[in-house]
Amino acid sequence: MTTPGAGGSTQAAEHGPPPGADGVTERRLHPVTPLRRAWAPVAVLVGWAVHDPDQAQRQLTRLTTTHILVGLAVLIPAAGLYGFLTWWFTHYAVTGTELRIRTGLLFRRTAHIRLERIQAIDVTQPLLARVVGVAKLKLDVIGTGKKDELAFLGAGDARALRAELLARAAGFAPETAHEVGEAPARQLLRVPPGVLAVSLLLTGATWGTLLAAAVVPTLLWLATHNLWTVLATAIPLVGAAGASSAGRFVGEYDWTVAESQDGLRIDHGLLDRAHETVPPGRVQTVRIVEPLLWRRRGWVRVELDVAGSSNSVLLPVAPREIAESVVARVLPGVTVPAARDLSRPPRRAARCRPLWWRGYGLAVTDAVFAARYGLLRRSLALVPHAKVQSVRLTQGPWQRALRLADVRVDTGANKTVTARLRDAGEAARLLDSQAERSRTGRRDAPPDRWMA
Repeated sequence: MTTPGAGGSTQAAEHGPPPGADGVTERRLHPVTPLRRAWAPVAVLVGWAVHDPDQAQRQLTRLTTTHILVGLAVLIPAAGLYGFLTWWFTHYAVTGTELRIRTGLLFRRTAHIRLERIQAIDVTQPLLARVVGVAKLKLDVIGTGKKDELAFLGAGDARALRAELLARAAGFAPETAHEVGEAPARQLLRVPPGVLAVSLLLTGATWGTLLAAAVVPTLLWLATHNLWTVLATAIPLVGAAGASSAGRFVGEYDWTVAESQDGLRIDHGLLDRAHETVPPGRVQTVRIVEPLLWRRRGWVRVELDVAGSSNSVLLPVAPREIAESVVARVLPGVTVPAARDLSRPPRRAARCRPLWWRGYGLAVTDAVFAARYGLLRRSLALVPHAKVQSVRLTQGPWQRALRLADVRVDTGANKTVTARLRDAGEAARLLDSQAERSRTGRRDAPPDRWMA
C-alpha cells in the first residue's frame, strides 16, 4: 500500500476539520506545508525546460519584460493557491487499528495503513525544516518499496504522533496511547566527528573516486580538447567523489545510538537531522564490514538488512568490541564468530577464484549462519536461523568439475547471503542441516512486536 506525501499535526487537531463519519477526529498538516507544495507548478516548468532545453531557450528569447512580469504575476498566485488547496484537502486520522490519510483536490484518495504493519517510524528534519521548526514523519510499512511520509508536522508534534502510533501498535488502548509518550532511551554509543573524518580518509572508495575525478577529465581533455565532453564526465565524477567523502560526513555526523523499548534509536546528520529506529525482531542480516586501512585501528562498520525498512546502517565506524556489543542488542543471544572460527574453502577453490578465495569463510553456530567474503574489504554477514526463508545449493560447470558448491540462504529482506566455494559434500550436508535449523528457529522465535 502506498500513500502520497502527507502529514499532520497533533496541535492542529484542535482547530482542524470536524470528526469524520465514524467519529474519528481528523487532523491537518502544519500551516507551513503549503509553502512546500507551492513549488510543484514551478517544478513542472523546470522539468519541461530541462527536457527540451532548445525549445525553452527559443521561447525565452521571445519574451519581453512585460511578458515576464505578467507571467510571474500569474504563476506566483497560482502556485500559492495550489499549495493552499492541497494542504486544505489533506487530512489524517489515527484510529485504534490504522493510520488513515485522505488527499486529493479533484480526485479523492484515502489510504489505510494498518498499525500492525508499521515496522519503523522515523522523524527527519531537513535543514530548512529545522529552521522553521517542523519535521517529517516517515513510516516503514510491510509490503511497500518506499517510506510513506507525513510532511510537515511541528517538530514536537511529530515525536508525539510517533509515540502514539507506536503505543497503539504495541496494543495500548486508544484512549491512553497518547499519554504513554516516547519510551525512555539509554545512549549506547556516539561517534566522534574526528573519528568519522579519519575513517572516511582511510576508505579506499573515497580516494578512488577523488583520483578518478582528477585523472579522467584531464585525459579526456588531452585526447579531445572538447570542453563539453570533459564537463559531462567531470561533473558526475566530482559528485560521486563528494558523496563518498563530504556527503557521508555530513549525513553521518554526530551519529548516536540509544536503546529503548521500541528498538535501537539512531540520530545523525549535520544539516538534515534524522531520528530513526531499528525495529525489534525485524533485522534479517547484520554485516560487519572491515576495510583494509581500518584493521590496524580495529575499526568496523555495521550494516543491516531490515524487513520492511530502508534503514541500512547501524554504525558508520566503531571499535570492533563496541560494535559487537551493539550487534548483541540487535540480535539477542548472538555472538559474533571470531576470525579463527571461520573455516576456509578447500585449497582447490583457488582454481575458481585465485587469491580471492582466501577471503571466504563460513561458521554455523546455534544462533546464526555466518559467511565472510572479500579480501581487501572484508564483510562478515550474520543471518539468524529464524530469518532464513529458503536455502539453495548452486554449482557451475567448473565448480562441479572441482567438487565445489555455493550454499545460499535467502532472508525476509529479499537479500541473499552466500557461503562460497565449499566442498560439495559439505555443502550438501549444510543444505539439509540449515533447512532444519531454520524450521526450528522460526518455531521458537518470539513474536515481532513493538515494545514487547
